[in-house]
Amino acid sequence: MRILIIASYNSNRFSPFVIEQVESLKYLGVEFEYFGVVGKSVLGYLKNWARLIRKIKAYKPNIIHAHYGLSGLLANLQRKIPVITTYHGSDIHSSRKILFMSKITMRWSAYNIFVGQSLFDIAKYKGKNYIIQSCGLDLSIIKPVSSAIAKAQLGIDQEKSYILFGGSFDKQVKNYPLAKQSVESAGNCHLIELKGYTKEQVALLMNACHLLLVTSFRESGPLVIKEAMACNCPIVTTDVGDVKWVIGNTEGCYITSYDIDDCVENIKKAIQFSIETGKTNGRKRIIEIGLDNEKVAKKILRVYEQVLSKSKNK
Repeated sequence: MRILIIASYNSNRFSPFVIEQVESLKYLGVEFEYFGVVGKSVLGYLKNWARLIRKIKAYKPNIIHAHYGLSGLLANLQRKIPVITTYHGSDIHSSRKILFMSKITMRWSAYNIFVGQSLFDIAKYKGKNYIIQSCGLDLSIIKPVSSAIAKAQLGIDQEKSYILFGGSFDKQVKNYPLAKQSVESAGNCHLIELKGYTKEQVALLMNACHLLLVTSFRESGPLVIKEAMACNCPIVTTDVGDVKWVIGNTEGCYITSYDIDDCVENIKKAIQFSIETGKTNGRKRIIEIGLDNEKVAKKILRVYEQVLSKSKNK
């Protein structure tokens, strides 16, 4: 089975979660090649059309798997090779125009994958050719270690208390002002921006910090919550995406409102939990709900097989 992956290549690289999923599927015997889309907006994507057709003719894929709605739209302009499209968030909730384009993609695609229930709900997709499936985690990298070991490997102060912010300070949707004010009010903690780190370093940060703090206005997943759970890191998060489902009843993880007093109170609870208990039991929850890379890859493979079987029977 040959799969052509179509995804944005504007930053001269493919998203890590796309590469991880591909690598997991390779272990199951699936062959892959990549097609990187360079350009922004619908017009920018359409400029890749001629190059895509040449790639399809050269590689002769059985299926095209597009990541994000505009990649799926581009892929579906040809109708010979069935297209599976995965929607990751910004293609659903960033603007009405992009959502409209993504809805066209949903109607044309042989199958649709939504990485969170909230995305499916916003899209209001009426077809039956879909699954809701989050991206998986590499649990060999995203794993618990002691705070002392994590701090030593990161080269940060063993005596200081840290809180990890779930994103970049400059991304408005992440709501950094609430995080900053809340941490300052909670006192005696240094807020670390989650930006520019490798996956291995992210795992270490989640083990070095008292908690992960997510104050976002909107998220599709978010993946960072799942990673923190896999590291048994306490969490304080607003009710975005699928966080309630992912967290479940895990002790040491708290849902906060956007009220600063409520946020501060939950931060203090999480810090106290971290001091007294150390770790949550989040990793067990991640395994229970099947979010490790191997299980996710098997589910994606079943989608490939279903689409390929249907294509052959036409």
